[in-house]
Amino acid sequence: MEPRLDVIDLFLKLLSTKSITPDDGGLLDYIENYLSDFEAIWVNKGGVKNLFLTKKFSEGQHFCFAGHVDVVPAGDGWDTNPFVPMIKDGYIYARGTQDMKSGVAAFVQACRDTKEFNGRLSILLTSDEEGDGTYGTKIMLEHLKEIDLLPDYCVIAEPTCEEVFGDAIKIGRRGSINGYLKLKGKQGHAAYPEKTINPIHQIAPILKDIAGYNLDNGDDDFAPSKLVITDIRAGMEVTNVTPNELKMMFNVRNSTKTTKDDVANYIDKVFDGLDYDLKLEQGSYPFVTDHNSLIINTLKDTIEDVTGVKTKLSTAGGTSDGRHIAPYGIDVVEFGVINDRIHGINERTTIKEVDTLYKVFVKMLERL
Repeated sequence: MEPRLDVIDLFLKLLSTKSITPDDGGLLDYIENYLSDFEAIWVNKGGVKNLFLTKKFSEGQHFCFAGHVDVVPAGDGWDTNPFVPMIKDGYIYARGTQDMKSGVAAFVQACRDTKEFNGRLSILLTSDEEGDGTYGTKIMLEHLKEIDLLPDYCVIAEPTCEEVFGDAIKIGRRGSINGYLKLKGKQGHAAYPEKTINPIHQIAPILKDIAGYNLDNGDDDFAPSKLVITDIRAGMEVTNVTPNELKMMFNVRNSTKTTKDDVANYIDKVFDGLDYDLKLEQGSYPFVTDHNSLIINTLKDTIEDVTGVKTKLSTAGGTSDGRHIAPYGIDVVEFGVINDRIHGINERTTIKEVDTLYKVFVKMLERL
């Protein structure tokens, strides 16, 4: 397959548009016009725009690409304007190059160039994946269920590769549990510790049982669910007063083997006898797609055919919109360019990666 300049031209157009969450910068309208032979369904709410583009080629399966056009703020320290893409030595520099306008460009162009498909082909795009996501992919899926248009398979083109393009696809994601703990004490003079209850002294001997503790042993798909402390604070920044309370925050990226109740029970065991309050919030739930799924095997074989790279199946990393898609019984996987500068200064990807991602998606659609 000859290299196509169209996908790079589209990529540069997307990068040239400032679309900081939840502003789409007009990109969803642009993509709707770019795929004018697809039916457009809009669900807009709370300042968030969501677009579903769909085209029925024949009776059969319903396959969907998913992604987001919004990006995080650029921040300071860039060598060039983060919203004016700069090409140098085969790299393209701009905010969103990796996360994830590269993926959007690749699958939009692949869909535009697809003339035959076994079933229905769709694209789901949101302008609020990097933010709270309250009115993003989640509400579009609710609408698709209402109108009986949920897909069977989905590929999210998030950046997934680690060292070499093609070396990793994500077949699931860990969940995320945030913990907020308040350990109560009794403030007093540091010279009279016997008259105080010092929460720092209370937590010190048990930190070894919580900091970096594995709540399970993991399995073939997931790493252990580790309790990671993110913040501890107490006191008034003086040397002669002991604190009245201590606050601790932590996060658990949980596998399917650990639940929010399991975390609560473990904290209760470790802090037994101490006066504390605990609040746990489940931001997302873990999911994993069956290894024998058609979409996993097709994508894996296509990557190897196009790149010569044997890809591994991964669940590492943070959350993605896959957490909203999987609960509907949709087989969902993620595949995109190398992930080493997402959300960073001088974010970049290569022209070759974007072009190759486009080729993988074209061949994958031919095989489905």
